[in-house]
Amino acid sequence: MSGTEKTKAHAEQAKGTAKEALGSMTGNERMTAEGHADQAKGNARQAKEDIKDTFRH
Repeated sequence: MSGTEKTKAHAEQAKGTAKEALGSMTGNERMTAEGHADQAKGNARQAKEDIKDTFRH
């Protein structure tokens, strides 16, 4: 996985985790849902890069 894409994926996942936790603490369902979505985007980005790495080697 390229360093840039790996960093983006981890940042997206961390941002989602933080949003989800904050939404949970404040009772804000919208923020919690956005956190889940951000985590899913990060996971998808990471999966895409893992697949690309698999075919490169």
